[in-house]
Amino acid sequence: MRSEMRSRMQNPVAVLPAAMRPVQELLAAVRSGGVDGQTLELVHLRVSQINGCAACVDGGARTARAAGVSDERLAAVAAWREAPYFTAAERAALGLAEAATRLADRPDAVSDEVWDTAATYYDEKQLAAIILMVGVTNLFNRLNATTRQIAGAWG
Repeated sequence: MRSEMRSRMQNPVAVLPAAMRPVQELLAAVRSGGVDGQTLELVHLRVSQINGCAACVDGGARTARAAGVSDERLAAVAAWREAPYFTAAERAALGLAEAATRLADRPDAVSDEVWDTAATYYDEKQLAAIILMVGVTNLFNRLNATTRQIAGAWG
C-alpha cells in the first residue's frame, strides 16, 4: 500500500483539454440512447470495479447515488449475480459490461449467450449506448489508473 497518495500527473484530459469536448459529446450520445440512467451508472460502476480504478469507483458511486441508485444496490453491484436488488434487464446490461471489459479472459469474450440475453431487453440503439458506456468507462479507468488519480479528489 502506498503510504502517500499522489497522482503521477494531472488527468490527461486536463493536460489536453481539447480531448474533453469529444468525450463529453460521446457521453451525451450515450445518455440519449434510451437506457435508464441508473442502469448506465451501474454499468459504469461495475466496469470501474473490474478495472480497479479507485477514482472511477468513488466518482461512479457518487453519480449513481445522485441518479437515485440505492445504497443496497451500490453495495451489491460487485456481486450482482447473487444479489436480489437488480432487474433482469440490469443483470443483462451488467453481464454485457463485464464480458466487454474482460475481453482477454476467454476466446469468445462476449458470447452469444451474453449478447442474446442483453438483446432480449435492449434494442440496437440501447445496446449501442451500453457498449459505448463500457468503452468510455474503460477509457476513463485507463487514464485514471495509469496516472494514479486519487479517489475523491474531484469533489
